[in-house]
Amino acid sequence: MRALTLTAALAVLPAMSLADMPDGISHFTLPNGLETVVIEDHRAPVVVQMVWYRIGAADEQPGKSGIAHYLEHLMFKGTDKLAPGELSKTVIANGGKDNAFTSYDYTAYFQRIAADRLPLIMEMEADRMANLKIGPDDWQAEREVVLEERAQRTDSEPSALFAEERNAVQFYNHPYGRPVIGWRAEMMGLTREDAIDWYDSHYAPNNAILILAGDVTPERARELADEFYGPIPAKEDLAERSRPQEPEQASPRRMQRVDARVPQPIMVRTAIATERNRGDQKSAAALTVLAELLGGSMQTSVLGRKLALPGKALWVGAGYDGLAVDPTTFVLSMAPADDLLPEEAEALLDQVLADFLEEGPDPDDLERVKTGIRASRIYAQDSAHGRAYDYGQGLSTGLSIEDVNDWPDILADVTAEDVMAAARDVLDSDASVTGWLLPEQPAPENRQKESQE
Repeated sequence: MRALTLTAALAVLPAMSLADMPDGISHFTLPNGLETVVIEDHRAPVVVQMVWYRIGAADEQPGKSGIAHYLEHLMFKGTDKLAPGELSKTVIANGGKDNAFTSYDYTAYFQRIAADRLPLIMEMEADRMANLKIGPDDWQAEREVVLEERAQRTDSEPSALFAEERNAVQFYNHPYGRPVIGWRAEMMGLTREDAIDWYDSHYAPNNAILILAGDVTPERARELADEFYGPIPAKEDLAERSRPQEPEQASPRRMQRVDARVPQPIMVRTAIATERNRGDQKSAAALTVLAELLGGSMQTSVLGRKLALPGKALWVGAGYDGLAVDPTTFVLSMAPADDLLPEEAEALLDQVLADFLEEGPDPDDLERVKTGIRASRIYAQDSAHGRAYDYGQGLSTGLSIEDVNDWPDILADVTAEDVMAAARDVLDSDASVTGWLLPEQPAPENRQKESQE
């Protein structure tokens, strides 16, 4: 399959029916509820292990923002068998690498290592799933680490602060309006007891997905999963996800942030958009295609051709990621040309969008975008880590294994009518926020001096 040309690969793709499991993919669930996906790839003697927990920042209680990410850090503090930091040191000593990440809807941990070391990393990962130790001194030191992370990545970065405030404006009630890393004042109040309670309440095999990708067979994967994860008991009192939901939004909103560190104006507009849902991904597929049509390429997209190439914008973009538990956002962004005022640039953007709503997508553009999406999905098969990420993110946000498998075919079936229905939903939406991040203007006397010079 590796030597297959792109044309031949595209010809093969539609032949797979929606009910088929792709070659090399297997799926099983242990008696304790641990859902497992195995992705065979024997081209190199390497394997990736990922454990995804169906819990993230959007599941936090009010006043405890940042606890999901904080616990992710504390998961490296050790167990009765492992000293603090020993897991990562062991992975590195065996030629591998490991890391973790937290999002609104999930928290995930992964290692990439030589295939013959798979039992080693599975044993350590299973150990911290059941036996994490948070020492009386560890929690305070690690809280300072996450506070410093916030200082570096958010508080000192104007675009990150802008995004944080924009999300808070976009969501009236849903916790997607809180930052994943947490609000600083609430992060400072997190305690060891908060972390232990979060771990005890949510970290369990029946709230997790195990992904094994690389040089491993389904039989060997099942044997090792049974050995290391199988003995961990399920938590029968595991609470179902229950989040505040977003009320209907009927008022487009505007905001701006001024920061002296910003070199040029930037506009970002978001609108509430449907997510990929279990058994129902058609609308999300249309939004995915719409984003590529509008802003996927500076050279060939609608916004690129109408604004960037004629010099009306330095760059433009559109984005959508439907892998979320609850309704998410569709995003448009633009940096206007230096000779345009923000309001002039926004008016030009609005006119291009209005024209698109009236005329619809060019048939050749639509086919080109769909072919590009299908090609990118094929190229993605070259990455065991990327394929593991697809299944982990999909299953942890509520999709079934069949939904993940079917996604390329659903994208291929998107029609111009589907795209236009999606465009009307998000481009002419009252549930929108238009934000401008602006440079600080010089004082009036300085502007007068500059004009005289």
